[in-house]
Amino acid sequence: MKVVIIGGGIGGLTTAIALSQRLPEGSQIDIYERVPDLTPIGAAISVWGNGVKVLKALGLGAQIEGYAGDMQSMAYTSSTGVPLCDFPLSPLYERVSQRACPIARTNLQKLLLDGALGARGVKLYLNKRAMNMAQNGDKVSVTFEDGEVVEGADLVVVADGTHSKLRDVVAGRAVARNYVGYVNFNGAVPITPALGDPRKWTQFVGDGKRVSMMPMGDGKFYFFFDVVLPPKTASHPDRYREELATHFAGWPQPVQELIAALNPATVARVDINDIEELETFVSGRAVLLGDSAHGTAPDLGQGGCQAMEDAWVLARCLGDHADNVAAALKQYDTERVARTVHLVSRARKRAEMIHGKDMDATRAWYAELAVETGENIMDGMAKTILGAPAELDGIIAKQTTAAA
Repeated sequence: MKVVIIGGGIGGLTTAIALSQRLPEGSQIDIYERVPDLTPIGAAISVWGNGVKVLKALGLGAQIEGYAGDMQSMAYTSSTGVPLCDFPLSPLYERVSQRACPIARTNLQKLLLDGALGARGVKLYLNKRAMNMAQNGDKVSVTFEDGEVVEGADLVVVADGTHSKLRDVVAGRAVARNYVGYVNFNGAVPITPALGDPRKWTQFVGDGKRVSMMPMGDGKFYFFFDVVLPPKTASHPDRYREELATHFAGWPQPVQELIAALNPATVARVDINDIEELETFVSGRAVLLGDSAHGTAPDLGQGGCQAMEDAWVLARCLGDHADNVAAALKQYDTERVARTVHLVSRARKRAEMIHGKDMDATRAWYAELAVETGENIMDGMAKTILGAPAELDGIIAKQTTAAA
């Protein structure tokens, strides 16, 4: 079987690894990535239990556990410095049988890239921007910006992210990207006592804005600042520190320490968008995966995890229907549309609540945080995490038994 994967990010690399373990001997898995160098966008990513379980099932558990930050508790503080809630995450981890693994994107990219390049039948091609594709019966051809046409693919996996060039081709129409209403400034800083507890995820909230510091491994905090701004507001990287100091004037001292500590040259500024919900991710022998299928606001922390789940389910479906690609893709579509489209709408609603689209609702959330024990927050997280493919726990248990 010849598979072409468009995109060498989290979804594309995880898919290559998963397919290499499921497809028949002699299968060809080619990844085409548009950039000349695989440099990840953003400082870090929170990989929750469902994503970690996929990586463990693929044999990458030791790597992600080794790289990840040790996040053991969570706290909210108001913009005026009033503690709202503070609780351990151990009940969540026990309930879902897996701790969270916040990790530098460079480290996640490394472990996935090493895993893909060491996998059977996988090759990676850089500086290859896919522009179009065409289907003829059960074969697919892909046209690249440099004029090359790759023909004879039995399956094309479109995993080229939220700005996907091929999503509209698969969907058969223009798919809208929607500005969620805020801009996210993110990066990494060394952990210091002035910033906070090195094992705690701390968030400051107020006026529809948010500041977050999460341990990401390597002795660093992954930070972000959320600011509500009009769409397409001009970005001025040389003024990020001054801009953040203005937006967060008067906020607690750790926020001021963070602004002073960050390096503006390494801060990423992202307009947060999601895509409209799709009814199907499949067209013939082409399939959407990850952000190209269900690009979402990051307010549930599930973007990367859902791409990993997609990869696992696609590979499992193709393994279950080795002689019937159409049946495999139908099964994938049924499972993944129901799971991910719901999360896109949930993340959008949460983004609106956090960022003051209705300030009365946002203030009500602040009031809830002030009496929160952690139970309600962790219950919501657990329900999302436990929606992962049910077979993962059994596979990991067998791995553990075999290793023992």
